[in-house]
Amino acid sequence: MPPPRPLRSRLALATAFALGAGALLSLPALAGSLYRELDVFSRVLADIENEYVEPVDEKRLVYGAIRGMLATLDPHSLFMDPQQYQQMKADTTGEFGGLGLEVTLRGGTLVVVSPIDDTPAARAGIEPGDQILQIDRLSTRDLSLAQAIERMQGPPGTKVDLLVMRHGFSQPRLLSIVREHIRINPVEARLVEGNLGYVRVRSFQDRTDGYLATALEKLHAAAGGPLAGLVLDLRNNPGGLLDEAVRVADRFLESGVIVTTEGRNHEHVEKELAHPRGTEPNYPMIVLVNGGSASASEIVAGALQDHGRAVIMGTQTFGKGSVQTVIELPDGSGLKLTVAKYYTPKHRSIQEEGITPDVLVRQVQDSGSDEPVGPRERDLPNHLRHEGPEPAGAAAPLTPPSGEKGDFQLRTAIDYLKTWKIFRSELSRKGS
Repeated sequence: MPPPRPLRSRLALATAFALGAGALLSLPALAGSLYRELDVFSRVLADIENEYVEPVDEKRLVYGAIRGMLATLDPHSLFMDPQQYQQMKADTTGEFGGLGLEVTLRGGTLVVVSPIDDTPAARAGIEPGDQILQIDRLSTRDLSLAQAIERMQGPPGTKVDLLVMRHGFSQPRLLSIVREHIRINPVEARLVEGNLGYVRVRSFQDRTDGYLATALEKLHAAAGGPLAGLVLDLRNNPGGLLDEAVRVADRFLESGVIVTTEGRNHEHVEKELAHPRGTEPNYPMIVLVNGGSASASEIVAGALQDHGRAVIMGTQTFGKGSVQTVIELPDGSGLKLTVAKYYTPKHRSIQEEGITPDVLVRQVQDSGSDEPVGPRERDLPNHLRHEGPEPAGAAAPLTPPSGEKGDFQLRTAIDYLKTWKIFRSELSRKGS
């Protein structure tokens, strides 16, 4: 595991932390008309407090007003109460007190996707596909996915009871599990087809690049030398910290612009550049993306595509090309505010449109598909509009054969890398 390092806070973080009330300094002077609008707000608040038929919670009213104000902006600007803000920080650092379970809802049932290795859930014997019917005697049918996850998390050393049903069980079983401090490794890596590498990056949380560096070192060691090629899997990666995305892209680029961020009216321009130190060998590389690849994932894919470093394969990405900063407020709540847009090295805007793969490959469309069916950026209310020309369309897609099972996109990527190796060997033979 890479050593911890402090989180560097800056404006251009996809989910950065500008901690403290000092982040709210230098506010523009309020105009007279705005003062009048605030007077209306104060009047409404006073009328509700004094005249509403039942007692009201003043903090709840103010929080609701702030949420309403943020709802008039783009879909990624939002207000978080203290509990939601703490949960967001835990998601970003990848650390929390819990059981070590990845879960999802299928048909209203809470189902285990996978237990994380060497966690309380894994040691308790929970397996992929298990159905969690109750959490501390509360039916999961009554919970959203976020609520179920929140109930399973908690301080290390505390206990949670899960009622679990599995295929082959005659009846559900009650498991009492003690929570521990969980750190999620966002990087999964293995060798495939001899000395071809496969690396999946689940999210861009704190120290993702450190985990990636360790994974690549292990792959090189297992291969007994340089890799013959690499598949970097960014499918269903929702993004995260922009700094980590820059570091990951930098690992595969020797020089040039990685990403440009621009604030209001294209001001406050910042460019992130690649550096030769620590760059991976120039082996063939394919990046897998899909509709769940968003934000920081699109930054990496766009940078590697514009520099010709990797072939982008899969389906159109989500299309989130905006940057948020997170401000901690005095009462422990948080404000996530869109402050900039980002552009690829060729100054392409990804907002609303996403990254178009070089090779369009569809996934198997069944219950085991990795292809998201949810909304994209362009489907969200109040989303920021795309700037510039429409992206060029990809060639006709490769479609899984009838009856195809498994990960067709990954198998296609591996086949491309194997063919790449064959052509390179043939060219070397003819040149000798």
